[in-house]
Amino acid sequence: MSLVPSVSLGATPSERVQSLRKLQYFLDSAFRVPGTNIRFGWDPIIGLVPWVGDLVTAMMSGVIVVQAHQMRIPRVVQLRMLLNVAVDVMLGVVPFAGDIADVFWKSNAKNLALLERQAVRTTPATAGDWAFVILVVASIVAVAVVPVLVMYWLLHAVLGRPLI
Repeated sequence: MSLVPSVSLGATPSERVQSLRKLQYFLDSAFRVPGTNIRFGWDPIIGLVPWVGDLVTAMMSGVIVVQAHQMRIPRVVQLRMLLNVAVDVMLGVVPFAGDIADVFWKSNAKNLALLERQAVRTTPATAGDWAFVILVVASIVAVAVVPVLVMYWLLHAVLGRPLI
């Protein structure tokens, strides 16, 4: 028996989803902390290897996103899936604490739920999908712009004159 589940991407959407469900279980829910309902998979364990572990699990998570693309899931839902993986990678980069966060941020379970919701029938993206994408993009912009504005304000305050 192989440690890594075989992901057979059959012709029908239900066969693909069933196979992806095995991958999701492997990465997010394979083990249970005794005496609790806390489940975790190989994602946080592999993530203990600095940088390489996070890269490997991100690539494994990418299988679900690629299948969503091949199944013609709406692009906004695919973007939301990519953002879930990005959050997982960003959390995982933080040594040890990120691996603990990986136990609770189950991007593969989130992405599989998105894929299953859309795979049955193609439906338009929900307002929640758009809200999530807009919020994440706005947050990324804020993280990039706010430090620049603060630095500009500090230099202006120290120099006492406009910088431009």
